[in-house]
Amino acid sequence: MENNLIKVTVIDREGKSHTLDAPTDMSMNMMEVCKSYELPVEGLCGGMALCASCHMYVLSDHELSVPSEDEENMLDQAFFVKENSRLGCQIKITDDINGLVVELAQV
Repeated sequence: MENNLIKVTVIDREGKSHTLDAPTDMSMNMMEVCKSYELPVEGLCGGMALCASCHMYVLSDHELSVPSEDEENMLDQAFFVKENSRLGCQIKITDDINGLVVELAQV
């Protein structure tokens, strides 16, 4: 099982850093990983890019997939959007994002 884990770091809204183990073999995304560690990510729409309640900022220099039109539309309606804003539900847990660092956006 350990071979299927990567490390990701999430900085919560109080500025505290959490290093999390994220499984690459369960088709999870960053929103689901944050929720599994009981970090304050709502994910109200269940990961469909329909609510922006999992809005986060990507701080590390990882090459992520290009945001979908649905994700772009949601970010257009979100608060506190920056150049590095992404929806956590749209960041898939893969080996490519090992070491990813994100910060939860204010709500």
